Amino acid sequence: MEFTELQDQLEQNLVRYGKKHNIEIDEDYLLFKLIEEVGELSEAILIDRKKSRPVKHVSKEESRKNIAAELADVTGMVVVLSRLMEIDLEDALDKKWINKEK
Repeated sequence: MEFTELQDQLEQNLVRYGKKHNIEIDEDYLLFKLIEEVGELSEAILIDRKKSRPVKHVSKEESRKNIAAELADVTGMVVVLSRLMEIDLEDALDKKWINKEK
């Protein structure tokens, strides 16, 4: 799958979610959702490392599934936010992470 195809699918999914729940999907919404999702990722990692209340502890397999889901949420929010802000995320990643030295 090409990166732009992934962006399209993520954006379409979020637009459907917004319509279903009567939520305007704009830059403000995405920024606050990103912050929320980073918090959930942090919590999932704390649980995985057993640095949370014991009542929250789950099996390693369940913990890894939770972390993967939260990483997907964070990534999805970043990708759609970049699209709404008209940022070429693929280019930005290339310049910042892949070809930084060039």
